[in-house]
Amino acid sequence: MAVLEQEQQQIVRANAKYVRSSARKARLITDLIRGRSVPEARTILMFSTRAVAQDVEKVLRSAVANAESRPDLHWNGDDLVIVRATADEGPTLKRHRPRARGRASAIMKRTCHITIELAQSPQALARQAEQAAAKPKRARKPAAAAETTTETEETEE
Repeated sequence: MAVLEQEQQQIVRANAKYVRSSARKARLITDLIRGRSVPEARTILMFSTRAVAQDVEKVLRSAVANAESRPDLHWNGDDLVIVRATADEGPTLKRHRPRARGRASAIMKRTCHITIELAQSPQALARQAEQAAAKPKRARKPAAAAETTTETEETEE
């Protein structure tokens, strides 16, 4: 059985839990930014009139900060792409409001969990590959050559 090895794409994730907005409203915003670059997504979120856009932008800033601060990656925030942006339902806070004739009606205060995953853009990956190929490799002195120099020094004495 042949096993195909594919290069695992590295991703960076950030999430906000229990955001006081319904998942349906947050999905309208996450659908707008999914698949876009980080600077483009920031522009969209900045000019959005929906209140949940501020919460989504907070999560996006957190994901970029995670990508820039990880010691094994050191990615540039402008070279990142939003791979996945989701808004899942959180727990609903149930409250009651008094109504006429001694009745009560339910008030559902919905919450959501917002998750954003970032990866490097294909252009940034290509640029890194070019830089790695152009980087000169240090020539190492063979071990045999190092031994011969010590032997010649000893014979001269």
